[in-house]
Amino acid sequence: MTDAQVEEIKRHFGVVAEALQSNIRQIAEGHSSIRHELQEIRDEFRDEFKEMRALMRLSFSQLDQRIRTLETDITTLKARMDHLEAHRA
Repeated sequence: MTDAQVEEIKRHFGVVAEALQSNIRQIAEGHSSIRHELQEIRDEFRDEFKEMRALMRLSFSQLDQRIRTLETDITTLKARMDHLEAHRA
């Protein structure tokens, strides 16, 4: 192999190595971009879940209050019916 051929092979490998480095850099940048987007999506989901939990907590609290009110009303109505039935007899 001549010196010229050796130099040509070195130059060729240098070009290939530069192309590989460029490709690796692009992949790393893409990977970083994807990680950033995934983190944003995670943050968004976390915030939406917090909001949903707060709304559910409020809804359950309101339902609980309505049930307590109904139970109180039923107890009052039963007492009135018992009182009326006792006076009927």
